[in-house]
Amino acid sequence: MVSQEQRRRQLAREKFLRQQQRRTAARRKARVRNASIASAVSVILVLVVVATTTDALKGDDTKDNANAEVTPSASPSKAPDPCEKPAAGKVKPLSYKKEPAMTIDKSADYTMKLQTTCGTIDIEMPASKAPRTVNSFNFLVGKGYLDHTKCHRLVPQGIFVLQCGDPKGDGTGGPGYTIPDENLKDERLKGNVYPAGTVAMANQYNAQTKEGRDTGGSQFFLVYQDSELPPDYTPFGTISKEGMKVLKKISDAGAQPADPTTGTTAPNATVVINKATVTKS
Repeated sequence: MVSQEQRRRQLAREKFLRQQQRRTAARRKARVRNASIASAVSVILVLVVVATTTDALKGDDTKDNANAEVTPSASPSKAPDPCEKPAAGKVKPLSYKKEPAMTIDKSADYTMKLQTTCGTIDIEMPASKAPRTVNSFNFLVGKGYLDHTKCHRLVPQGIFVLQCGDPKGDGTGGPGYTIPDENLKDERLKGNVYPAGTVAMANQYNAQTKEGRDTGGSQFFLVYQDSELPPDYTPFGTISKEGMKVLKKISDAGAQPADPTTGTTAPNATVVINKATVTKS
């Protein structure tokens, strides 16, 4: 779950990038226009010799070419949906008053398997690094909490993540309890970068006010490309090589325009977790 400050910063980044896109589009259009003028001069020379080609060399192609350059920058491109239709079933309306009791082996490794509409994503979770986070997912997944939930957010600029784990599908859902931040000094997070393949918890921490620690719930994000972020989000898992291929397919399909009220950009791909399981490795 992202904070208002995080959304504000994300919206600012997206606004800057849109401005850059419009400027790039304008430069492209100018190049197309100049090329069209040069082409028109050539056409005039040809017309002097071959007057019968007048109707065949009008400016329609020039307009089409200009639109071809401008349109992709004017609105986000939408690739074909690379994923399958979701399996039959509904999200379970589950909520709990407190964090579950510890039942996992803290010295063991666990694997969370997300069978999605886009392919299977395996996440290796060493319990020793984030025991309460791993224990929470072991509990929730065992109750079917993630089944039929959609991954509601894809961030393709600034940071590069796919966010999942919200039964409401809008960034506001949670299991009813929170868990503490863990493993924030993980050696992989050097340089304020979450490397590709990392899986971490979303939370409500506000770095400016220093408020919102220990507010993890069920939402998590999968990093598909190195992302610059401060070490404020519990890293608890690593995506398998095959899972990274699935993520690439999802990210290649792009994101929808940002929601005007939340700033959230949903993936173009239909990413639904049909079934989730956690097993001891």
